[in-house]
Amino acid sequence: MAKYPSSSSEVDRRKFLHGALSGAVVGLGARATFGLPSAGSRPLQSNLSPDAALQELIAGNKRFAANQLTSIAHDLVILKEHTVEKQEPFAAVLSCADSRVPVELVFDQTIGHIFVTRVAGNIVTPEIIGSLEYGVAVLGIKALLILGHTSCGAVKAAMKADSVPGQISVLYKHLQPAVERSNGKVDQAIEANARIQAELLRSSSTVIRDAIKADKLKVAAGVYDLSTGVVTLS
Repeated sequence: MAKYPSSSSEVDRRKFLHGALSGAVVGLGARATFGLPSAGSRPLQSNLSPDAALQELIAGNKRFAANQLTSIAHDLVILKEHTVEKQEPFAAVLSCADSRVPVELVFDQTIGHIFVTRVAGNIVTPEIIGSLEYGVAVLGIKALLILGHTSCGAVKAAMKADSVPGQISVLYKHLQPAVERSNGKVDQAIEANARIQAELLRSSSTVIRDAIKADKLKVAAGVYDLSTGVVTLS
């Protein structure tokens, strides 16, 4: 049979202990990265320069690769409450749709920290550009990372250029420039593709180009190694 508190003071004591413990957990998560958004606080990204935002992603990846995640200590209930009405991510990531690349985990970030767009081959399309321009112009992201990954099926398929069902082959034309620079090597094609897509964003979007010129945004390319968990900027 369940035991009930014998007095109102016992109830109050337990509420106090529960609140103190919850606060300690949230505090741990806040110290572990660069702080949770709180009521009345400035936007999360307001204290970060473009270079610092990119370095925060890389620092988070180092924690991930070392199996030392800190984002799991965040109180998700509080995070949800603070992000119901608005989002304040400090960075954006354009990654492949591959299920082996869980972007938030890879960078040890949690709800509201990263604005993520995903498409097979991490390619730039008008829809992707529009989404990322929203991240820059409206959300105020400070860093934008185009993330390729080892053993990318889309890149491998583009290199073979085999007949495929449906509309899968529409990806090939976006990946062809990287294939041409690969010397027949998949790893080189993957790295080249990330750099090419980053350059496309810099050159084809006036919003992104203007933000870079104003030192409000940094655009970078990188490759995620499926075996080690490490992201290497290229």
